[in-house]
Amino acid sequence: MSSPENLAPAHPRGAALDCDVLVVGAGIVGLSTAYAVTRAAPGTRVVVLEKEGAPALHQTGRNSGVIHSGIYYRPGSLKARYATGGAAELVKFCAAHDVPHEVTGKLIVAVDRSELPRLHALVQRGRENGIPVRELGPAQLREYEPHVRGVAAIHVGTTGVCDFTAVARTLGRLAVEGGAALRYGAEVAAVDRRAGRGVAVRTADGSVLRARALVNCAGLHCDRVARLAGDDPGMRIVPFRGEYFELAEERAGLVRGLVYPVPDPAFPFLGVHLTRGIDGGVHIGPNAVPALAREGYAPTTLRPRELAGVLAYPGAWHLARRHWRYGAGEVHRSLSRHAFTAAVRRLLPEVTSGDLRPAPAGVRAQAVLPDGTLVDDFLFAESPHTVHVLNAPSPAATASLPIGREVAARVLAAMAR
Repeated sequence: MSSPENLAPAHPRGAALDCDVLVVGAGIVGLSTAYAVTRAAPGTRVVVLEKEGAPALHQTGRNSGVIHSGIYYRPGSLKARYATGGAAELVKFCAAHDVPHEVTGKLIVAVDRSELPRLHALVQRGRENGIPVRELGPAQLREYEPHVRGVAAIHVGTTGVCDFTAVARTLGRLAVEGGAALRYGAEVAAVDRRAGRGVAVRTADGSVLRARALVNCAGLHCDRVARLAGDDPGMRIVPFRGEYFELAEERAGLVRGLVYPVPDPAFPFLGVHLTRGIDGGVHIGPNAVPALAREGYAPTTLRPRELAGVLAYPGAWHLARRHWRYGAGEVHRSLSRHAFTAAVRRLLPEVTSGDLRPAPAGVRAQAVLPDGTLVDDFLFAESPHTVHVLNAPSPAATASLPIGREVAARVLAAMAR
């Protein structure tokens, strides 16, 4: 990891700026931010740096493609506000720009009576968040999903599905049309930030770009980029691999739409759910297990330095001690196709292990505090010339348009100071 001092000679006093705003990360949040800046302040020079050769290759392009309603999130939280409004705005955006999408609604299903109190709490939370919710009995549940079992359910009509990679590419195109530049293959290696002199960033190929302000939308690497900038983010990304299966094509008719279990409110994960995607296929998952690398999409992917960083972090050990029982269940389902199938069969009894086909995994960039607390809401931080997005997992894709405006407003205000 390069130090700011190594960059200083390439940043002489009075050097011309290459742009006004540097955005690190071309996921959906970074591209939404670039788009929002170009709309809010036309003429602002924006450059997006992305270490990969294309946009949306990590969290944005490796999820179930669900437009979330906002029903799960604490009233008044950023997640509740941005997901609720962002879902409606995203649907309009997709329609305006011919991005594949569909508003399908979804079911949240209680499979036994012990889950009814949590289901009823979700009904109340949905109403507090202004989300239309319809309560269903077993017969009504079967009208929506004949093959799904449950003692009760709620129907959330504002949920849908879309192609988030296509959304990200569209945001990138619109940002470029507004004057932004996208640079791929540009991994940030060092950051030099000095009072009154803006920010300089050196990429892995040795290029240096100077800007008035930096926006850190690096997702799985956001805490690392924050430290490169000289900031203590006060958290650490602990990566969790989300493992998916897909129903065999001849069995996809078992699921008509979106079906979710009642989630455990102690965790940000929604449990193994059934999702008929925009392509017509049915994804099942995710199972959430600790990843051995920030981009550990395969169980065998191991990056010793990254794993050592997690193991040396007190928050990871506090988290493990607090939630070891839940984590053990996730690991068991990861190692055992039979155990994973059993979890699915709680909702869809007709499924067999032979009906499941492995599907690409994703990795959730979960911020964890030093005491082991999972950061539950979106998290932003500011320092001189810099705005950091430090926690933006699901439903960030759904909420990407309002998040982009929020971050854009912060960085424009920072430049005005």
